[in-house]
Amino acid sequence: MDLQATPSARLSLNARAGELADVMIRDAARLRVGLARSPQGATFIDCGHRHPGSHEAGLRLAAICMGGLAEASLVPSRSGPLPWTVMVRTSQPWLACLASQYAGWHLDGPHGLPLMGSGPARVLARRESLFDEITHREDPGRAVLVLEGEVPPTPRLAQDAAEACGVTPERMTVLHARTGSLAGMVQIAARVLECAVQKARLMGFDLSRLSDAIGTAPVGVVHPDTRIAMGRANDAIIYGGQVHLFVTGPARSAKELAEGLPSRTSADWGQGFSDVYDAAGHDFARIDGGFFSPAEVAVTALDSGDTFRAGTSDPARLSGATGAPSP
Repeated sequence: MDLQATPSARLSLNARAGELADVMIRDAARLRVGLARSPQGATFIDCGHRHPGSHEAGLRLAAICMGGLAEASLVPSRSGPLPWTVMVRTSQPWLACLASQYAGWHLDGPHGLPLMGSGPARVLARRESLFDEITHREDPGRAVLVLEGEVPPTPRLAQDAAEACGVTPERMTVLHARTGSLAGMVQIAARVLECAVQKARLMGFDLSRLSDAIGTAPVGVVHPDTRIAMGRANDAIIYGGQVHLFVTGPARSAKELAEGLPSRTSADWGQGFSDVYDAAGHDFARIDGGFFSPAEVAVTALDSGDTFRAGTSDPARLSGATGAPSP
């Protein structure tokens, strides 16, 4: 599948994300994020490691993850035990979600601890097999990388990433946060569309037919233990996420897409993500890719006006994500 839409040639994801990162730098004090520069000149924006960050920093981080091609906002939840939900909207679903937001670039942090890399720097580095399908390219004028993990990145990591992207360290911006931080939990909830688009890809759906996409997912409550935080954040998508995709082409394939997308189609459905993660030996590659998908899906076939719905949210399974103390 060749994912190259005509408008993408005029979009520089790194330039757009860089502009958003510059605004974060300007608003650093208000967002409670930290700023640093490596000896080589790379810029670090700490959204949730040594600095506390904030929910607003998480929304900004999500928009940067998607190369500035989507909007993320915090809205009240309609139902369920988690009071707040992230809403994401984009008119460039595959470009925003797969070419930029997908956390497919794995880097080694301090002490060998892994850091998951997302953001538009991936387009420049092209270290993933996914880019055999995504032919969108852009000039390496600037690189913006988002890292999630237990530890903050080092100057050496930023230098290596800059080399992989073909830019000097002075043109490298690295944003980072712990999974269980305020910003970390928000930016993970904002991946609800990414999960749906990636599952559509695994189903063999022609992603060039994706037109617009809207998604929501509850925000799990923070936790200092990365495993618990990861479980809360992913459960919120798997059991509480909702996505509406707008596609061109035959209504029949839109119906098939809707029926195949919800998380309940996975054999792992019904289990907490933390338990599935433990059973997989903490190896994401061993987890059924279909499990990483929203609970409830609607797909509208633009050519016919038909909308197909499948799956259902299961708020009761989100009780572990609330952070309520045990009785």
